[in-house]
Amino acid sequence: MMIPFTLHKALKLYPQKVAVVDGNRRYTYQEFGERVNRLAHYLQTSGIHENDCISLLHFNSHYCLEAYFAVAQIGAILNPLNIRLSAHELSFIIGDSESKLLIVHRDYCDQVSEVMHLAPEKQLALLWTGEGPLPLSLQGKDYEEALTESKGTPIDFAPLSDEAVAHLYYTSGTTGRPKGVMLTHKNVCTHALAAIAELHLTDEDIWAHIAPLFHLADAWATFAITWVGGRHVLVNHFDALEVLQTIEQEKVTLTNMIPTMLNMIVNHPHIPLYDYSSLRVLLSGGSSIAPELVRRIMEAFGCDYIQTYGMTETSPYLTMSILKQHIKALPPQEQFSFRCRTGREFLGVELKVVNEQGEEIMPDGHQVGEIIVRGDIVTPGYWKQPEETAKAFKEGWLYTGDLATIDREGYVNIVDRKKDMILTGGENVFSTEVENVLYEHPAVLEAAVFGISDPIWGEAVTAAIVTKPGFSVDADELRRFCKKKIASYKVPKSVFFLEELPKTGSGKIFKKGLRDRYRSKQ
Repeated sequence: MMIPFTLHKALKLYPQKVAVVDGNRRYTYQEFGERVNRLAHYLQTSGIHENDCISLLHFNSHYCLEAYFAVAQIGAILNPLNIRLSAHELSFIIGDSESKLLIVHRDYCDQVSEVMHLAPEKQLALLWTGEGPLPLSLQGKDYEEALTESKGTPIDFAPLSDEAVAHLYYTSGTTGRPKGVMLTHKNVCTHALAAIAELHLTDEDIWAHIAPLFHLADAWATFAITWVGGRHVLVNHFDALEVLQTIEQEKVTLTNMIPTMLNMIVNHPHIPLYDYSSLRVLLSGGSSIAPELVRRIMEAFGCDYIQTYGMTETSPYLTMSILKQHIKALPPQEQFSFRCRTGREFLGVELKVVNEQGEEIMPDGHQVGEIIVRGDIVTPGYWKQPEETAKAFKEGWLYTGDLATIDREGYVNIVDRKKDMILTGGENVFSTEVENVLYEHPAVLEAAVFGISDPIWGEAVTAAIVTKPGFSVDADELRRFCKKKIASYKVPKSVFFLEELPKTGSGKIFKKGLRDRYRSKQ
């Protein structure tokens, strides 16, 4: 199955239905399909061939959706770029991916100027979106002009195998050289079908693209929502109030946001002012989430909630906390405990939790092992890095590096990343457990727990805290609060208060940055 088929199906069944809402712009599927065709024709006439790479540097917009489909139409590879990366990081990725063309908004002309300066020998064509002049040093073609000059007639799908690479997502590079994760047409389409089945997606659904489209926390919905003829609503840049307004105005039925976004939303003073009755389910994914935050989300929006877990390498979903039918008959608090777990395995994948010998652990909800997965949604490997690919896979299983328990119902609960687990005084401390307790304190807006080296304990449990506006708390009070709920060796020995926690481009809390920062202060 190839990606263009997902749009072809919607064009056949829902040509006059509104497909895309982006601010004041509204496109039916027929209009959207014509724009995709025009972009595909332009790329072909510009010398882009099958298996060539095209990069995309853009905030959420209809241009992103058009690129995802048009690049696939001609059998090329799309490389979505994190808009928060530095010019040096962007230059590395564009060079490593051997990108031939960059679709970019004018807002990023300064970064592009520096990228071009860093690699003057690179022959990179530029296709600009947005309005306004460009610096004299930059050339390129205006996107809308390119579409006007191109044909809107359908283009034949490239005659490729569904094992061909469709997307190239680069990891954040927090542990060294960024790795390009290859996803094939089969990966993307299999994941979309599984998501349609799991979430019961239909042509009545309206999906809000709030998390960044350069990240798989949201990008997967491009294909699943299109396949069923649903509607895409774009939020260009995250703003909590704009999200609340959009849900009401566009009658959004479901969306996925990362926990940091949801935390900002439920703490917004205007949350009681809007109508969320259209919402049938909210998903969270991208990083772990505290049960207290889940409780507040469900109270604020009055809809179903599903926790998700996945990786770029797996297209992304591996688990969902969808309740089995008999679990729905349990008392509310027991149901809630299942909703807060990482979830049972996703339809498109096979998942196990294993010990260091590769043997499955007991499904008792207490033993901890590493999650390993295999299936048609799993990447074939890393771009031009066979050694890294070989490290990640053992006997056909991808080792995720995530530590978890699993219960008798098959629900997984992640306790930490292997690299984030803290070893203090010979005891293992899982940072998520401590963070969950900290989030229960009424003054805590954000919390990150990590280890820094300690001459006595090996590592010292350390917390970085952001307090809610108008609230104050000191380190001693937080430690006393934690001691009531967890063992004393898990309580943070040091607590630092910050105005904000460092984030990656996708909005996740950047723990490595915190560890490096406080290690240098020791």
